[in-house]
Amino acid sequence: MALNNIGIVGAGQMGCGIAHVSSLAGYKVQIYDLDPDRVQAALATINGTLSRLVSGGKISEKERNDALSKISGSADVNDLAAMDIVIEAATEDESVKRKIYAHVCPVLKPEALLATNTSSLSITRLASATDRPERFMGIHFMNPVPVMKLVELVRGIATDEPTFRAAKEFVASLDKAVTVSEDFPAFIVNRILLPMINEAIYTLYEGVGSVDAIDTAMRLGANHPMGPLQLADFIGLDTCLSIMQVLYDGLADSKYRPCPLLVKYVEAGWLGRKSGRGFYDYRGDVPVPTR
Repeated sequence: MALNNIGIVGAGQMGCGIAHVSSLAGYKVQIYDLDPDRVQAALATINGTLSRLVSGGKISEKERNDALSKISGSADVNDLAAMDIVIEAATEDESVKRKIYAHVCPVLKPEALLATNTSSLSITRLASATDRPERFMGIHFMNPVPVMKLVELVRGIATDEPTFRAAKEFVASLDKAVTVSEDFPAFIVNRILLPMINEAIYTLYEGVGSVDAIDTAMRLGANHPMGPLQLADFIGLDTCLSIMQVLYDGLADSKYRPCPLLVKYVEAGWLGRKSGRGFYDYRGDVPVPTR
């Protein structure tokens, strides 16, 4: 099963990252998003990121130009018709993803694979919303995609072996490492990572330590490259809450209950870096703790 043409649904941070690494690996990439402005912004972002790699000596100018020549962007879903695999990289909302599949599946060729970059949702349940559950699976890239080495592969109950093998070969061709997870809520990485972040938020909520104290403790005391609250802001507090809710609903264990402080920040629109405020305020020259 040759995957030469890669479609990406969603022109956000993850979609940009997947397009970036796929084009550098020699694949033709078609980015699709309903919003043409987001498509243009994505193409500009990828151009800027590749230019920085040239400036840093990581890639040559020729490699940059070759990669850019392989990427197209569009707000017309019909431009996905020739794709061998389409990777959905939309927001972590099951209802949104289901609407995307209903919109995208009718234009795909029958043999095309469909994948989701979901970080927590059931692959089996998402596959049931498509016309090709045997050719559907989870390909979960880590953020930021160009930097992070790992990709989680997750099969649904209906995913067939050729689909899994093709996905595994595709990920390996991007110079990424594969880990295979069973289809349980939040898979492996987020099943372990997000409860730790949630516990750090509880530690703040209960007054055990300040934002700075908690992040410093984990950076210097556990040798983490980034404190858990800083990491939560980087991930996006809305995404953190969504994943914790998936764990709480899917596993019915009180240890996964989202911290009320996390809920409050999301309700306030303080979503982390992308909104300018989260556990840190990013509106000045230097991030300042908000608690």
